[in-house]
Amino acid sequence: MAVFKRAGLPTQAPAGIDSLESHIRASLPLGSYLAMIHRLDRAVSGVVLVAITPRAARKMSRQFERREIEKTYLAILEGDSLHFQNSPGSIVEWHDTISKVENKARAEVVPDSETDPLIRSRGKQAFTRARLLAKSDRRMLVELSPQTGRMHQLRLQSSRRGMPIVGDSLYESRETFGNLIDSDRDRAIALHAHWISWNDPDTFTRCEARAAVPDFWRVIEPTLFHAVE
Repeated sequence: MAVFKRAGLPTQAPAGIDSLESHIRASLPLGSYLAMIHRLDRAVSGVVLVAITPRAARKMSRQFERREIEKTYLAILEGDSLHFQNSPGSIVEWHDTISKVENKARAEVVPDSETDPLIRSRGKQAFTRARLLAKSDRRMLVELSPQTGRMHQLRLQSSRRGMPIVGDSLYESRETFGNLIDSDRDRAIALHAHWISWNDPDTFTRCEARAAVPDFWRVIEPTLFHAVE
């Protein structure tokens, strides 16, 4: 089952705390099975897959492990489009080694020059395809297709290239995004899970689901969206 998660709402949380999982459970008959088979960061909106039978959960988890599930995100990045040769439609590939920062809810890139074997052993390969959709004087609308699923992969990889996701202060964005009355914890960043494709666990047919970006994205950046609509 595909569902929509709004930015600011955690995918999962301890009992008694508002979350996507608690919202879905409230809509199901008491005692129903529910498995959250993947997550979106709290600040990210978009489509999420959930399983409502143990069999579906096992099969869908296996598809994630085998990288059979495809995903694309839309992101608004800060900066100019020189990284994409200023050419809408241009595709670039991002390859990095990423490691979780110990005792912190963030990740970092392990540089190629790192010689400490312990640090290098913690790193995992991260691979993303990025396509420029539209550009303005100081921002870009980009489609991001992660080929691996590392912690904060898209957020870190874009920031490392001097193009942080708008509103993502954890990874060097200096701009705000979304509703300014929201707390920092609840505020959105300009990253949205737009499309996901998977094999139906019962029929094995290829399925897909899409989630349109929140309306306020178009209000904030009408020029970018006018160029692609």
